[in-house]
Amino acid sequence: MLKRQWHTIGIMNRLDSAARTRVISCLLEGCSIRATVRMAGVAKKTVMRLLVEAGEVCAAYQDGVIRNLSTRRVQVDELWGFNYCKRKNVTPEIAAKVPQAGDVWLWVALDADSKLVLSWRLGDRGAATAYPFMQDVASRLRQRVQLTSDGHKVYLDAVEVAFGMDIDYAMLQKIYGADPEPERRYSPAKILSTQLEVIKGDPNPKHISTSYVERQNWTVRTTMRRYTRLSNGFSRKIENHAAAVALNYFAYNFIRIHRTLRMTPAMAAGVTDHLLDVSDIVRLLEESESKKAA
Repeated sequence: MLKRQWHTIGIMNRLDSAARTRVISCLLEGCSIRATVRMAGVAKKTVMRLLVEAGEVCAAYQDGVIRNLSTRRVQVDELWGFNYCKRKNVTPEIAAKVPQAGDVWLWVALDADSKLVLSWRLGDRGAATAYPFMQDVASRLRQRVQLTSDGHKVYLDAVEVAFGMDIDYAMLQKIYGADPEPERRYSPAKILSTQLEVIKGDPNPKHISTSYVERQNWTVRTTMRRYTRLSNGFSRKIENHAAAVALNYFAYNFIRIHRTLRMTPAMAAGVTDHLLDVSDIVRLLEESESKKAA
């Protein structure tokens, strides 16, 4: 009966600003959907709907304001995740029911100085995602930058198409040791050595690194429930997965103060001059609703 009452409230009335703030705060603290339902006293469907709506406005806001950046050094990387189930568990029946079930890769571009996540894209790990991802990165920069990627070969042509010759680009290839128990580990094998390869321009060897973006990927795994290993918090719909990513990157870029910088990455990059909080997400959402209703 209690669940039925919550469900009715969620459909008949939209949450007020305070309730929305509580729900979004729970999600940003790494709580699962069910935990958020219990803590905020809101129906599951209402939480899911708010997640998608908030994610959409966060994605649109960041797409609009993270432009014309004076970035000097960019690091890119890919982070594995999955939707509905892992690729090895996708059956013909699941594929027919959920076409986007399986592995989903999160491509991330990070400003090495401000630690701003200036671009991200969800997709496969091939050229179909690499090309639009790198073109989006290039569109947000106003000057020549030094770019570092790992040794993933699809970057070669993708960077060429996006930047042409106007780039100082190097690859950092890590050589891993043999893994005696690959099915039991949940972290990379031991790194034996690294190989640097200059692809274009004249990158500074001191700054050929992917350490910052890899550290940011660790932050994703520890703060975003859908990327936590060995959990049941993974997405069942790709729309929910994309919304969670956009929402969490908004919090990372605009809300959470970076421990080293003592300000948010967005402030360090000059995207904004003040600290935002969860109420700003709610404000953006309500402004979007007002425009749609007008």
